[in-house]
Amino acid sequence: MSPEILGVLLLVALLVSIFVGFPISFTLIICALGFGYAGFGERVFSLMVMQVYGFMKEEVLAAVPLFVFMGYILERAGLMERLFRGFQLIMGPVRGSLFLAVLVVATVFAMATGIIGAPVAVIGLMAVPIMMRAGYDARLSAGVITAGGCLGILIPPSVMLVVMGPIANVSVVRLMAGAILPGFLLSGMYMVYTMIRCYINPKLGPPLPPEERATSLGYALRELSVGIVPPLVLIVACLGSILFGLATPTEGAAMGAFGAVVLGLINRRLSMRTIIESTWTTVEISSMVLFLGMAANVYGAVFTRLGSSTLIVKALMGLPLPPMGIILVLMVIIFLLGWPLEWPAIVFIFLPLFLPVVTGLGYDPLWFCILVAVNLQTAFLSPPVAIAAYYLKGVAPSLELWDIYAGMIQFMILQLIGLVFVLLFPQLSLWLPKVMFG
Repeated sequence: MSPEILGVLLLVALLVSIFVGFPISFTLIICALGFGYAGFGERVFSLMVMQVYGFMKEEVLAAVPLFVFMGYILERAGLMERLFRGFQLIMGPVRGSLFLAVLVVATVFAMATGIIGAPVAVIGLMAVPIMMRAGYDARLSAGVITAGGCLGILIPPSVMLVVMGPIANVSVVRLMAGAILPGFLLSGMYMVYTMIRCYINPKLGPPLPPEERATSLGYALRELSVGIVPPLVLIVACLGSILFGLATPTEGAAMGAFGAVVLGLINRRLSMRTIIESTWTTVEISSMVLFLGMAANVYGAVFTRLGSSTLIVKALMGLPLPPMGIILVLMVIIFLLGWPLEWPAIVFIFLPLFLPVVTGLGYDPLWFCILVAVNLQTAFLSPPVAIAAYYLKGVAPSLELWDIYAGMIQFMILQLIGLVFVLLFPQLSLWLPKVMFG
């Protein structure tokens, strides 16, 4: 059997094992070692050692646990609650004001955390009881919360972008700059959509009752400022220092983590128990992501050594389609993979397979990485898996799962429209990196 066919069988074995339910990381290593040994003997063990060592030398990956820790500390610091309360008080007389408040808070939270689980849970805890008391539509409420909470996977400092940079051999700083406009585009689309829906049908999001509004403008502005100023200072210190070249992503992440702890202490919402819980959760999430990255690195090296990646690249480029048609095929594959798989598996395993096709067609890999990021964000809102639905259901059991799904589908369609915009207008993701870095 030729090495190329052996590599294709390696990919089939991996997919079958994942869908059966085997742990992805260990499946990657076992499949790689088994098929690699069959393909080129004991050299597969030396290859594994070199790949593991090379992955461990990627300094930028040290930013992953720091950004995750920053996100979980901010989740427990109570700042988002003050921000949400401020918007609720000021915008109370406006139709759909709580939808707007949720989306603004979610966007700020995304810029300060880089993760998705915590924003969906925190915003769900804050907003669902108030929305239900105010008579807001359950489906649209669920869609707004889950879609807004998923912005953290795209808007910098996204943990996924930090991981994606070394895999795609693209600067993490450029990736962060490239994701800003698409992220704000999606956030703006959500806001416009919900406000138009509420204007046409006020029953979806009626004005808040008088007891839920501000007793004075000064009090509302004070609550808003206390909620928005500290996160903005943290964002400028962390993300701004990275984008303007004052700090590396790892250094910026360290500043963000330290700043989050300081803000939590100032807000008197952190205890030693909270810090320990955040640290333990950070270790769990970071270990999962980085161990999966190491395993995927070994798998990818064996797959490439067998020659199967070249075979797949030639097969995709040989399709009777124009270059943009091939990109669309890759987007459909990633969208479908996003249903059963978490984003680390797709980024570590499939992104290295697709990038040679993209560069072979003459497209910018940075643009393709942003496309993948927007696509994977869409997958978080795609039933039946739609992990964001389970985050929300866990903190808001009063919402029916079917209502959550029905609300998410509306915003999944908006995300697909946003994906088409980024696909047709590459400058949405390329303009800002070019302006900032040349």
